[in-house]
Amino acid sequence: MDKAPSQTDFLVIGAGVAGLRAAVELASAGSVLVLAKREVTESNTQWAQGGIAAALSDEDEISLHLQDTLLAGDGLCNPDAAKVLVEEAPERIDELIQWDTEFDREGTKLTFGREGAHSRNRILHAHGDSTGREIVRALYAKTQALKNVSVREFEFSTDLIVENGRVSGVHLIDENGERRQLTASAVLLASGGLGQLYRNTTNPAVATGDGVAMAFRAGAEVSDLEFIQFHPTALYLKNAPRFLLSEALRGEGAYLRNLELHRFMTKYHPMGELAPRDVVARAIVHELDVSRTKDPVVYLDLTHLDAKHIKSRFPRIYATCLRFNIDITTELVPIRPAAHYAMGGVRTDLDGRCTISGLYAAGEAAATGVHGANRLASNSLLEGLVFGARAGNAMRDELRIAEGKAASPSRAVSNGPVVPDTENVIAEIQDLMWQNAGIVRSGKNLKAAIEHLERIEPKVAHPQTRRAHEAANLHTVALLVVRSALAREESRGAHYRTDFPAHDDARFLKHSIVKGDSIRFA
Repeated sequence: MDKAPSQTDFLVIGAGVAGLRAAVELASAGSVLVLAKREVTESNTQWAQGGIAAALSDEDEISLHLQDTLLAGDGLCNPDAAKVLVEEAPERIDELIQWDTEFDREGTKLTFGREGAHSRNRILHAHGDSTGREIVRALYAKTQALKNVSVREFEFSTDLIVENGRVSGVHLIDENGERRQLTASAVLLASGGLGQLYRNTTNPAVATGDGVAMAFRAGAEVSDLEFIQFHPTALYLKNAPRFLLSEALRGEGAYLRNLELHRFMTKYHPMGELAPRDVVARAIVHELDVSRTKDPVVYLDLTHLDAKHIKSRFPRIYATCLRFNIDITTELVPIRPAAHYAMGGVRTDLDGRCTISGLYAAGEAAATGVHGANRLASNSLLEGLVFGARAGNAMRDELRIAEGKAASPSRAVSNGPVVPDTENVIAEIQDLMWQNAGIVRSGKNLKAAIEHLERIEPKVAHPQTRRAHEAANLHTVALLVVRSALAREESRGAHYRTDFPAHDDARFLKHSIVKGDSIRFA
């Protein structure tokens, strides 16, 4: 690979749907450098199975998509952000089709599926259950055709450079393990999620909250980090990864059964298996708790559905489960919930602007308030498209107002002692978060988590390797999640407190905002 430049007009950190869509928007305004910390193919977008939502079918309306999004958000969606999301969805999807994205069709007509909490069939899929992979393929091909866009893999961003109150670049560790600086007129954080905070997660190994941690350390505001969505159905086998079993399986008619093989979801919600994700996840946890077995599971049951259809509709899921000796068309699939998606992130406006000049965020790393307290299924890929494009468009103006390039970093990288047991520290954080700040929470457990995280802070200080930086980022984000969860003394959406089980609209129909040591609701 050729030597990386030391400056660019626009820097995009992350090569998922939000980052690549922003790069397309920026290409005509100047040089664009997209950094992926691993391969372009290793991102939450790449792993997204369920689909992408848009009101495009004859039976659907944008107003209905908006209504479903607001209902899922449990009162906390930013209505302006949600309106932007659903109104701009058709245009963004049309662009993808023009750029040769191969969505599933029946003949020449697009096919639309339904997932939990949607009132209409509006979910587009690609190659059955590989929607994110196909969108990344199309977007990456589009960026490769643009002469101003460069994409570099294995470039790990460690901290933002801030001068005179403005973000002007990043510190990074390049593919050769060397530390470098890269300056730019504007920086976009499209670095994805933080699912690796938890022992059980559907997220890839790269989802360590890097963008949120870097922005927070640089002085930006972060918001809504107490709202972590746990996907109800992840494959649960002792020697297998927590592979996501798409919500679309239940959309197709799959049942949930407990250890006694009874369907249980109607006890918890009138929509049964198609209830909102937070409801389904908590219902499963309750069923697990009442089980008297040592290692309880519940089951996803597709055996009553047409086998040929399931194999063609979900080829990736079928093949993956078969590798672990489970034929989903004839056998019950053992499942448990797993951390899946962060509704919160770096606080932005509707054009991706953060609270520090020169810094933008889009996709799962950002918090526009679009998802409220609980994201509607298949709105995440759409969010990356819509707000990635908007951020890219807004960043174009930074080329004119930026006052030169940063000459030096805002802080030196410390040369403190190297901690050898990085993996042990990460496992310690993941176990702590799963036990104390998972699907069901309490003030007592959250306070204990804060004390534990503060006690182990020296173990993540002075990172000297990529993995040590990931450990430090996970520690930073863990504290942000737990602090936010402790401050929100109510239950709403994906945030459930046993000591405050009800909504408290008078105090908390607001977004949590953290900056430095302070936290407020607004």
